[in-house]
Amino acid sequence: MLGEGILKGLAETAKNFAGSFVSKERMTTVEYPEERLPLPEASRNFPFLVYDGGDWEAGMRCVACQICEKECPPKCIYIDKSKDKKPDHVGKMQIYPAKFDIDISVCMSCQICVEVCPFEAIKMDTEYELATDDRFGGLLLDRHQLAKSNEYYHKIHPTEAAEVDARLAEEKAKADAKAKAAAAAPPKPVAAPAAAKPAVAAVPPKEGEAG
Repeated sequence: MLGEGILKGLAETAKNFAGSFVSKERMTTVEYPEERLPLPEASRNFPFLVYDGGDWEAGMRCVACQICEKECPPKCIYIDKSKDKKPDHVGKMQIYPAKFDIDISVCMSCQICVEVCPFEAIKMDTEYELATDDRFGGLLLDRHQLAKSNEYYHKIHPTEAAEVDARLAEEKAKADAKAKAAAAAPPKPVAAPAAAKPAVAAVPPKEGEAG
């Protein structure tokens, strides 16, 4: 029959249209912001700084090595290194970032800063609701705004965070074992200073000999 294919197509379209109102699996629209879709673990938006313990300032893993600042392609990371040292969350004296800013209006979410950090101090966040009416100051985040706990890191990236914690614990165990072995080793004997050779008195030349 002429136009039979068109009629079948229209019937399928009408069926799908009606089904989208009654079938939960076919309802692709969510009532945002009241309803939100869960983000996959691998999602990423902008970087944040990880800290351990309860004090964000004392527990910050960043030691201001500035590798991320140098490697950042759009140059949106700004770090000032401290002039002094202070104890970190385990009591070790460390240099710390006196200033650590990221301009998220420039950041391209490439994750290179995460890849090059040797201290597991910077990671990618999943937060995306960062709109502001201040297009300059509001998009320049300082170290306080960037600092988030290791517990938060475990919440958004549990698999990755568990691997990082295991690696850091292994490195700490090796360092502790090395320090313990060095403390238990007997001190090396100090070599006695070599005895001074007695001075040889000069013998005056005999008569007729050349001096």
